[in-house]
Amino acid sequence: MPVEVTVDNVSSQKNCPAEKYFQEWVETALTVAGAAVDNSAIDIRVVDEAEIQALNARYRQKDAPTNVLSFPFEPPADVPNNFLGDVIICAAVVEREAKAQGKTLDFHWAHMVVHATLHLLGFDHQTEAQAEQMEALECVILNRLGFPDPYRWPIEEHETDD
Repeated sequence: MPVEVTVDNVSSQKNCPAEKYFQEWVETALTVAGAAVDNSAIDIRVVDEAEIQALNARYRQKDAPTNVLSFPFEPPADVPNNFLGDVIICAAVVEREAKAQGKTLDFHWAHMVVHATLHLLGFDHQTEAQAEQMEALECVILNRLGFPDPYRWPIEEHETDD
């Protein structure tokens, strides 16, 4: 059984990707990261700015909207469980960031889902070494999905073959 991705879209935004894309992005992230895909589960909730701001204030002491939050599930040691955790994504922030960065909306959504999935697996970016490792893995995953490197976007003219 593949990973079970449950998407709960309570956002007022209209440009949210279809559930099949969330499934593809999570499965690819888990596969490339070498994590168990079969029988794993992730819940994704797509929200508006007020909800993510409240969660960001409560759990990160940052009273402002953010693009994505990840909450890894940590069952007791003696309880077998394949639930990886919850991901909260703010559709309005993702849309605003995509426009500001000149990315397609799907590209930025994919990046946010991949980034959050890696956090559920224990990857982080608190130190420079952690950030380099996580960003490199994100680039491999996004490339597998057909997207460019999000950290070198837009591609500079002198870096192309044209």
